[in-house]
Amino acid sequence: MIEIAVLGLGEAGGRLAADLAAAGCKVRGWDPVRSLEGITNADSGVDAVRSADVVLSINAAAVALDVAVGVTAALPDGVLYADLNTAGPALKQELASALPAEFVDVALVGVVPSTGLQTAALASGAGAERFAGIFGPLGMPVEVVGSRPGDAAGLKLLRSVFMKGLAAVIIESLEAAGAAGAEDRLHADIAAVIGEPLLERLLSGTQAHAARRVDEMKAAAAYLTELGVEPRIASATVAVIEQVRDARGQSPA
Repeated sequence: MIEIAVLGLGEAGGRLAADLAAAGCKVRGWDPVRSLEGITNADSGVDAVRSADVVLSINAAAVALDVAVGVTAALPDGVLYADLNTAGPALKQELASALPAEFVDVALVGVVPSTGLQTAALASGAGAERFAGIFGPLGMPVEVVGSRPGDAAGLKLLRSVFMKGLAAVIIESLEAAGAAGAEDRLHADIAAVIGEPLLERLLSGTQAHAARRVDEMKAAAAYLTELGVEPRIASATVAVIEQVRDARGQSPA
């Protein structure tokens, strides 16, 4: 039985941990503020990883390096360390260099709390093929997209410019339509073009996860700058989602 340590039991990490346990894996999870029924909840990150075959780090880009460094001394020989946080390629490369373990950069492309272990994933780095070999049979569609840490992260951020940018365009359009007394009409027009399910997903997802998406789009803007592309849309998207975050009283991530 494969043993998987899950560092971070928020919406995404908690759902993946539960699904992995249901799939027959031995799961040890750790989170500084929450525990999860149905898995073994470790006393610390060090306790979670000490006998793991695979470590999944699913917390936040801002703490990803601290989490990795904090468990480095306890990582067993042969462990695969997978960082699933949404971050820029530079951070993924820094993580790979800092860890004395086989590393894989994993970018989850989808709504993890809804699709769990069936969420599509992009993987890159030295451990990408191994990750696909383990998680593919467990139900996760994994596409290996490169040999370098950061290749998967970069592709996700490029996609985010479009998806989160589209959400920002819709939010601003509907706000203006509301001011003009035509919000219902414009909502129907947009739904006729992209479909009501996608429209609802973009609106509700942005509202629920605004704080996290601000960080995601800041990372996307920084990545575009590294590529020599002026992040006009990405930067504007940050401003729109920050307004949503602040209006809903969410704390900056």
